[in-house]
Amino acid sequence: MPRIYTPFWLLCLLTVALGEANKWLLNLDALVYHSLSEQLTAAQVTAYLDLQKKWQWVGYAFVPVFLAVKTVLIATVLYIGSFFFSKEIRFKQLWHIAVQAEFVFLAVVVVKLGWFYFFQTDYTLEDIQYFYPLSALNIVGYKGLEAWFVYPFQVLNLFEIAYWLLLAYLLGKALQTHTDEGLKIVAASYGSALLLWVVAVMFFVLNYS
Repeated sequence: MPRIYTPFWLLCLLTVALGEANKWLLNLDALVYHSLSEQLTAAQVTAYLDLQKKWQWVGYAFVPVFLAVKTVLIATVLYIGSFFFSKEIRFKQLWHIAVQAEFVFLAVVVVKLGWFYFFQTDYTLEDIQYFYPLSALNIVGYKGLEAWFVYPFQVLNLFEIAYWLLLAYLLGKALQTHTDEGLKIVAASYGSALLLWVVAVMFFVLNYS
């Protein structure tokens, strides 16, 4: 296996491992059972959880697919941004940069796990679903907030800023220029794509919630 793919598979492995750690340490099955028991019978909830366990391998298989699609899309918008800034760089380099920067979001999972395991030990499934560390949503709270505002408030977080800066640094290094130049490309390309994505999610939630 070429060395360039090693970070990608490490990212996939850590994503699955942290997902399982969250599941067991935060006892997510019990939370799901309690949440669904308000709407379904005990037998129906048990059947649902059994089915989920039976097909959990699909979730594991989906992780590399999801991460591959995400990093390829990000590499694509960075490639377009580099083109408009008259910068020459290979797509494979941009994909490698996107994969490296993606490790930032693993810290989100670690902080989230640590928060509920050590500090907020009394929590519900909704608390875990809506919690995003160091985000605007944690400041305003999700209760009482319109559903279509939840996602943009989650996106406004310090980890996203760190992700931008790491992308900019790695891109500037690859282009043999400074981080400021990389940040201009990231803001113009990834920033624009992220804004469109957030607006699309808000529109979808507003119309189907």
